[in-house]
Amino acid sequence: MAERKATVERNTAETQISVSINLDGTGVSEIETGIGFFNHMLTHLAKHSLCDMKVSCKGDLDVDAHHTVEDVGIAIGKAIADAIGDKAGIARYGSAIIPMDEALVMTSLDLSGRGGLAYELTMEKEMIGSFDSELTPEFFRALVTNAGINAHIKQVDGSNSHHIVEAAFKAFARAFRQAISKDEKIEGVPSTKGAL
Repeated sequence: MAERKATVERNTAETQISVSINLDGTGVSEIETGIGFFNHMLTHLAKHSLCDMKVSCKGDLDVDAHHTVEDVGIAIGKAIADAIGDKAGIARYGSAIIPMDEALVMTSLDLSGRGGLAYELTMEKEMIGSFDSELTPEFFRALVTNAGINAHIKQVDGSNSHHIVEAAFKAFARAFRQAISKDEKIEGVPSTKGAL
Protein backbone atom coordinates (compact mmCIF):
# COMPACT_ATOMS: atom_id res chain seq x y z
CA MET A 1 0.00 0.00 0.00
CA ALA A 2 1.34 3.41 -0.97
CA GLU A 3 2.15 5.79 1.87
CA ARG A 4 -0.68 8.21 2.50
CA LYS A 5 1.33 11.22 3.58
CA ALA A 6 1.44 14.87 2.57
CA THR A 7 3.01 18.18 3.54
CA VAL A 8 1.47 21.57 2.77
CA GLU A 9 3.05 25.00 3.17
CA ARG A 10 0.68 27.96 3.08
CA ASN A 11 2.03 31.49 3.45
CA THR A 12 -0.02 34.67 3.24
CA ALA A 13 0.24 38.19 4.65
CA GLU A 14 -1.86 36.94 7.59
CA THR A 15 -0.52 33.45 8.36
CA GLN A 16 2.53 31.25 7.76
CA ILE A 17 1.54 27.60 8.05
CA SER A 18 3.19 24.21 7.69
CA VAL A 19 1.12 21.01 7.94
CA SER A 20 2.34 17.42 7.63
CA ILE A 21 -0.05 14.47 7.87
CA ASN A 22 0.26 10.70 7.80
CA LEU A 23 -3.16 9.08 7.43
CA ASP A 24 -1.75 5.71 8.50
CA GLY A 25 -0.05 6.84 11.68
CA THR A 26 -0.73 6.23 15.34
CA GLY A 27 -2.11 9.62 16.42
CA VAL A 28 1.17 11.33 17.27
CA SER A 29 1.03 15.12 16.97
CA GLU A 30 3.10 18.28 17.25
CA ILE A 31 0.78 21.29 17.26
CA GLU A 32 1.60 24.99 17.66
CA THR A 33 -0.87 27.62 16.54
CA GLY A 34 -0.50 30.20 19.29
CA ILE A 35 -4.03 29.39 20.55
CA GLY A 36 -3.96 26.97 23.48
CA PHE A 37 -7.47 25.54 23.20
CA PHE A 38 -7.15 25.16 19.42
CA ASN A 39 -3.87 23.27 19.93
CA HIS A 40 -5.75 21.01 22.36
CA MET A 41 -8.52 20.33 19.81
CA LEU A 42 -6.07 19.56 16.98
CA THR A 43 -4.26 17.16 19.30
CA HIS A 44 -7.60 15.35 19.79
CA LEU A 45 -8.15 15.35 16.03
CA ALA A 46 -4.84 13.54 15.51
CA LYS A 47 -5.15 11.20 18.50
CA HIS A 48 -8.65 9.93 17.75
CA SER A 49 -8.23 9.66 13.97
CA LEU A 50 -4.89 7.84 14.42
CA CYS A 51 -3.36 10.26 11.94
CA ASP A 52 0.08 11.63 12.71
CA MET A 53 -0.03 15.40 12.35
CA LYS A 54 2.38 18.30 12.60
CA VAL A 55 0.91 21.79 12.50
CA SER A 56 2.89 25.00 12.84
CA CYS A 57 1.19 28.36 12.40
CA LYS A 58 2.36 31.92 12.98
CA GLY A 59 -0.65 34.16 12.53
CA ASP A 60 -1.77 37.71 13.12
CA LEU A 61 -3.20 36.97 16.56
CA ASP A 62 -2.83 40.65 17.43
CA VAL A 63 -5.80 41.16 15.07
CA ASP A 64 -7.77 38.10 16.21
CA ALA A 65 -7.71 34.31 15.85
CA HIS A 66 -9.95 34.07 12.78
CA HIS A 67 -7.21 33.98 10.14
CA THR A 68 -5.19 31.41 12.09
CA VAL A 69 -8.09 29.03 12.69
CA GLU A 70 -9.53 29.23 9.18
CA ASP A 71 -6.16 29.03 7.41
CA VAL A 72 -5.07 26.03 9.49
CA GLY A 73 -8.32 24.36 8.41
CA ILE A 74 -7.52 25.14 4.77
CA ALA A 75 -4.00 23.71 5.07
CA ILE A 76 -5.12 20.53 6.87
CA GLY A 77 -7.84 20.03 4.27
CA LYS A 78 -5.37 20.38 1.40
CA ALA A 79 -2.97 17.95 3.12
CA ILE A 80 -5.77 15.39 3.55
CA ALA A 81 -6.74 15.71 -0.12
CA ASP A 82 -3.11 15.21 -1.19
CA ALA A 83 -2.51 12.28 1.17
CA ILE A 84 -5.67 10.34 0.40
CA GLY A 85 -4.95 10.07 -3.31
CA ASP A 86 -7.49 8.39 -5.60
CA LYS A 87 -9.46 6.89 -2.65
CA ALA A 88 -9.27 3.35 -4.05
CA GLY A 89 -10.16 0.74 -1.44
CA ILE A 90 -11.31 3.15 1.29
CA ALA A 91 -14.55 2.81 3.25
CA ARG A 92 -15.53 6.36 2.13
CA TYR A 93 -18.19 6.84 4.83
CA GLY A 94 -17.77 7.29 8.55
CA SER A 95 -19.99 8.16 11.49
CA ALA A 96 -19.45 8.64 15.20
CA ILE A 97 -21.50 9.75 18.20
CA ILE A 98 -19.22 10.96 20.98
CA PRO A 99 -20.13 11.94 24.57
CA MET A 100 -18.11 14.44 26.59
CA ASP A 101 -19.72 14.62 30.01
CA GLU A 102 -23.16 16.21 29.41
CA ALA A 103 -22.42 16.95 25.74
CA LEU A 104 -23.19 14.56 22.90
CA VAL A 105 -22.20 15.27 19.29
CA MET A 106 -22.86 13.23 16.15
CA THR A 107 -20.70 13.46 13.02
CA SER A 108 -21.22 11.73 9.71
CA LEU A 109 -18.77 12.04 6.80
CA ASP A 110 -18.66 11.17 3.11
CA LEU A 111 -15.32 11.49 1.32
CA SER A 112 -17.25 12.27 -1.85
CA GLY A 113 -14.93 14.91 -3.30
CA ARG A 114 -17.72 17.44 -2.84
CA GLY A 115 -16.86 19.50 0.22
CA GLY A 116 -19.75 20.78 2.31
CA LEU A 117 -20.67 21.36 5.93
CA ALA A 118 -24.00 20.98 7.73
CA TYR A 119 -23.32 22.31 11.23
CA GLU A 120 -25.59 22.43 14.26
CA LEU A 121 -23.70 23.28 17.44
CA THR A 122 -25.07 25.82 19.92
CA MET A 123 -22.75 27.35 22.50
CA GLU A 124 -23.65 30.00 25.06
CA LYS A 125 -20.06 30.81 26.05
CA GLU A 126 -18.30 32.92 23.44
CA MET A 127 -14.70 32.43 24.57
CA ILE A 128 -13.06 29.12 25.56
CA GLY A 129 -9.72 30.29 26.87
CA SER A 130 -8.36 32.43 24.03
CA PHE A 131 -10.44 30.54 21.43
CA ASP A 132 -13.60 32.17 20.06
CA SER A 133 -16.23 29.41 19.90
CA GLU A 134 -17.78 30.93 16.75
CA LEU A 135 -14.58 29.94 14.91
CA THR A 136 -15.44 26.24 15.28
CA PRO A 137 -17.60 26.11 12.12
CA GLU A 138 -15.04 28.26 10.28
CA PHE A 139 -12.37 25.63 10.95
CA PHE A 140 -14.51 22.68 9.92
CA ARG A 141 -15.86 24.47 6.83
CA ALA A 142 -12.33 25.31 5.66
CA LEU A 143 -11.11 21.76 6.28
CA VAL A 144 -13.97 19.91 4.56
CA THR A 145 -14.13 22.31 1.60
CA ASN A 146 -10.44 21.81 0.84
CA ALA A 147 -10.44 18.07 1.58
CA GLY A 148 -13.57 17.37 -0.47
CA ILE A 149 -15.52 15.96 2.49
CA ASN A 150 -19.27 16.20 2.98
CA ALA A 151 -19.67 16.58 6.76
CA HIS A 152 -22.65 16.71 9.09
CA ILE A 153 -21.84 17.79 12.66
CA LYS A 154 -24.84 17.87 14.96
CA GLN A 155 -25.17 18.51 18.68
CA VAL A 156 -27.56 16.07 20.34
CA ASP A 157 -27.10 17.44 23.87
CA GLY A 158 -24.83 19.68 25.91
CA SER A 159 -24.50 22.99 27.72
CA ASN A 160 -20.77 23.43 28.39
CA SER A 161 -19.05 25.04 25.39
CA HIS A 162 -15.71 23.32 26.03
CA HIS A 163 -17.40 19.92 26.17
CA ILE A 164 -19.45 20.56 23.02
CA VAL A 165 -16.47 21.62 20.92
CA GLU A 166 -14.29 18.79 22.23
CA ALA A 167 -17.00 16.23 21.47
CA ALA A 168 -17.27 17.67 17.94
CA PHE A 169 -13.53 17.34 17.27
CA LYS A 170 -13.45 13.80 18.67
CA ALA A 171 -16.54 12.75 16.72
CA PHE A 172 -15.06 14.17 13.51
CA ALA A 173 -11.79 12.35 14.20
CA ARG A 174 -13.48 8.99 14.81
CA ALA A 175 -15.72 9.34 11.75
CA PHE A 176 -12.70 10.33 9.63
CA ARG A 177 -10.71 7.35 10.88
CA GLN A 178 -13.55 5.09 9.76
CA ALA A 179 -13.97 6.78 6.37
CA ILE A 180 -10.28 6.56 5.39
CA SER A 181 -9.88 2.97 6.55
CA LYS A 182 -8.91 0.43 3.90
CA ASP A 183 -11.30 -2.44 3.18
CA GLU A 184 -9.89 -5.39 1.23
CA LYS A 185 -13.38 -6.20 -0.08
CA ILE A 186 -13.57 -2.86 -1.86
CA GLU A 187 -12.08 -3.01 -5.34
CA GLY A 188 -11.20 0.36 -6.80
CA VAL A 189 -13.06 3.51 -5.86
CA PRO A 190 -16.22 3.09 -3.75
CA SER A 191 -18.55 4.78 -6.23
CA THR A 192 -20.70 3.58 -9.14
CA LYS A 193 -19.27 6.54 -11.08
CA GLY A 194 -15.79 5.03 -10.89
CA ALA A 195 -14.25 8.19 -9.44
CA LEU A 196 -14.56 10.41 -6.36
